[in-house]
Amino acid sequence: MLNSLRMALVITYREVRDQFSDWRIIFPVIVLTLFFPGLMNFTADQAVNFVQRYNAPVVGERLIPFLLMVVGFFPISVSLVIALESFVGEKERRSIEPLLSSPLTDGQLYLGKLLAAMVPPLLGSYLGITVYLAGVFRNINWQPDTTLIIQILILTTVQAVVMVSGAVVVSSQTTSVRAANLLASFIIVPMAMLIQGESIVMFWAIYDVLWWAIVGQLVIAGLLIRTGLAYFNREEMLGRELDVLNLSWGWKVFKRAITGQAHSLGAWLRHEIPAVLLELRLPTLVMLATLTIGILAGVHTARILPLPANLLNLDNLGQGFIQGLDEIRFLSPAGVGLIWWHNLRAVLIATLLGIFSFGVIGVLVLALPLMLISYLATNVAAAGYSVFTFLTALVLPHGVVEIPAIILAGAAVLKLGATLAAPARGKTIGEAWLGALAQWVKTMLIIVLPLFLLAAIAEVFITPQVAVWLLGR
Repeated sequence: MLNSLRMALVITYREVRDQFSDWRIIFPVIVLTLFFPGLMNFTADQAVNFVQRYNAPVVGERLIPFLLMVVGFFPISVSLVIALESFVGEKERRSIEPLLSSPLTDGQLYLGKLLAAMVPPLLGSYLGITVYLAGVFRNINWQPDTTLIIQILILTTVQAVVMVSGAVVVSSQTTSVRAANLLASFIIVPMAMLIQGESIVMFWAIYDVLWWAIVGQLVIAGLLIRTGLAYFNREEMLGRELDVLNLSWGWKVFKRAITGQAHSLGAWLRHEIPAVLLELRLPTLVMLATLTIGILAGVHTARILPLPANLLNLDNLGQGFIQGLDEIRFLSPAGVGLIWWHNLRAVLIATLLGIFSFGVIGVLVLALPLMLISYLATNVAAAGYSVFTFLTALVLPHGVVEIPAIILAGAAVLKLGATLAAPARGKTIGEAWLGALAQWVKTMLIIVLPLFLLAAIAEVFITPQVAVWLLGR
């Protein structure tokens, strides 16, 4: 292992030396390192002076840590440019052939390129944070908490790893720098959304949440690195000259994965239902563990942020409840369609988010309903009602069908998202992903959508009656 790391560092040293000799890389790093912290110092000083006029110093205190995070992030943006150019840039300059023909293993070569893309931006980021802290201390005598500094430094490093590992995957799978730059939007947009979420945490001063953000990004970074290593192929990189959008080939691969060896609908159903459930064994266990964590999180949240007692009046739930639902056309086929479409839309959103996060965010989205149910059940128990009666009346009649559908949908989303991080022997990254997409489609068509339809029918025509029967006494 030490020898492999030493060989990877040889590539890192070569790359970093070339980067520091290129003024087009060094100049932006220096500007972002020295000018931007000065600008943020000026902004922090003006913000503190402004809010003090209106007796709101807390706003300035929350703004300073946020600007500290921004100062650390901006130099890291340079790492995206360097990483996108790591493989495909050398291919365009025709300097990659000697490198790929070296005795280095794929892992050593990939790790060396990965580390090289992070070194200059991280050094600039750490220097920028230091300059910013020194300026803030000199101007307004503000000193951050030690834990906050540690969180910002770790968060900055982890964000660099995520951006670089994603960009290196893009660089190793594209044939031109132009294509790599276009695909970089799939890295920039999620990171921008993440920064917005972290800024909310900063302004609310809920700094403990930052540790969860760090852990989540470490998981994503590990999956991205695994993806790059799984599909890195130096022979294919040398032989591939142009990416061509071959829709006919893609449809054949997808259709073959959908139909399998079946020649009739009956044979297809008999074969595919057991095959789908067998393929989803491990993702189903992961989804069950996630739902368990979501339930515990709902209970914990209810203890921290309980609902007002006047919102939990379940007494005398009678025919007025049924009449109210009937007035809004809930107790009708239209209500069934509305609930069925709501569940389908949630799965589609979870799938879209899961594709960009290896299934992680998609699974969390599908775990939210059970988290909400556990939150309400905990508040119901605190208000003096029976949790068993509450769940039996309002959840169990349709939940006995809907919850298994959520579990299987989450497992399919997780498998689709995690496919990119798992090596598929004898398949390209496109073939592996199309096969996983076909697996997702079969799961939705054969199992999830019918279960959601049955759950919607039960929720409209059975659950309200059971609720009135148990709670209206």
